[in-house]
Amino acid sequence: MTVLIDLNSPARRPAASQPEAGAAASQPDAVAGVAAPVRRSLAGLSRDGLREALADIGVPDRELRMRVAQLFNWIYVRGAVSFEEMTTISKVLRAALAERYTLDRPEVISEQISVDGTRKWLLRMPATGPHDKGAEIECVYIPEADRGTLCVSSQVGCTLTCTFCHTGTQRLVRNLTDAEIVGQVMVARDRLGDWSVPGPNKASKAIQHDDDAAPAGRLVTNIVLMGMGEPLYNFDNVKAAVDTMSDGDGIGLGKRRITLSTAGVAPMIGKAGEEIGAMLAISLHATTNEIRDGLVPLNKKYKIDEVLEACRNYPGLSNAKRITFEYVMLKGVNDSPAHARELVRLLKGIPAKINLIPFNPWPGTKYECSDWDTIEAFSEIVFRAGYASPVRTPRGRDIFAACGQLKSETEKLRARARLMLETGGDPAAEAAS
Repeated sequence: MTVLIDLNSPARRPAASQPEAGAAASQPDAVAGVAAPVRRSLAGLSRDGLREALADIGVPDRELRMRVAQLFNWIYVRGAVSFEEMTTISKVLRAALAERYTLDRPEVISEQISVDGTRKWLLRMPATGPHDKGAEIECVYIPEADRGTLCVSSQVGCTLTCTFCHTGTQRLVRNLTDAEIVGQVMVARDRLGDWSVPGPNKASKAIQHDDDAAPAGRLVTNIVLMGMGEPLYNFDNVKAAVDTMSDGDGIGLGKRRITLSTAGVAPMIGKAGEEIGAMLAISLHATTNEIRDGLVPLNKKYKIDEVLEACRNYPGLSNAKRITFEYVMLKGVNDSPAHARELVRLLKGIPAKINLIPFNPWPGTKYECSDWDTIEAFSEIVFRAGYASPVRTPRGRDIFAACGQLKSETEKLRARARLMLETGGDPAAEAAS
């Protein structure tokens, strides 16, 4: 049975912190027609972002490095939700921080728990302007015996319109900031009770020396950028978020435990390997350009051969750092033995693993999942050719949390229409364009 959590229950820890002692003076009752100033959250910020925030409240340059380190530890090791908790920081600085900033997380609108233990959160981000109610995205936690994987989003909606993917039916609203990407990890760890006890973050220190090591006792051990959006179309924010998530003095997940999935933005793949350095997954899903053009429209711009050539040149590629090729099994579309043999031919010479994904249905889709015997026969051909070809167990189907099923339900103004509203233009004309 699917469980829907009552987020108004006092037993649940809120995603957003309450006003702190010492902060009330900065939030006076609104004077006629004047809104109280909005305090910015520091949760999710990079070291550079924290440094800038501290400088803005007058922390001397000579202290910035130390103060950033203190904040980074409290936010990303201990999961602090208020500045009052930060007992290693002076009361004066804590009061100054509370006056200008918060440690609010993205707001949890709903939390669903599947019969298999998968959890899906619908999150609302802070408004970016007077005509933005707050973008909504979904992220999913998938517990397994040897790991706990968090699937995070990089954009609100998506530009790619992949025909088998539910997210593809929701047009792009905007990119997520690096803090909003990291904020999804913080919400998950809040909800799961996954923060370190006070003291040194021994797990993250170990990861600095062993990129494959799982953090001892952690529930979130792996992160996949496989939620809503195309990560390589939000490159700078994704890079900054991965840097924060992999920092050994904070969340401390090694980059081999962070996977970036792309539909095949070929010119950006090499840059991602050089500058981001995470594990790479390619949403391939077909072995001919004719079929892939219909499934992944981006293929009309970057053909299969171009994507695979970028994969062959991916920095650091080796048998120890293989590329994962994702292949959704669609009945009568891409699942024949001939397709399996062509897949093997295409990937020859690339250290790779092929993830076979039984199609997860969603309302209005025209596709069906391949029969189980067909999936097994496909997997056997790939396996005999020397490639690991696990069949991904569908998780969270009953709460629409499985691969390809994520979509936030709210309707949003297109970014250009919202900008026109804010500058006095006509959004109706824009919406019709």
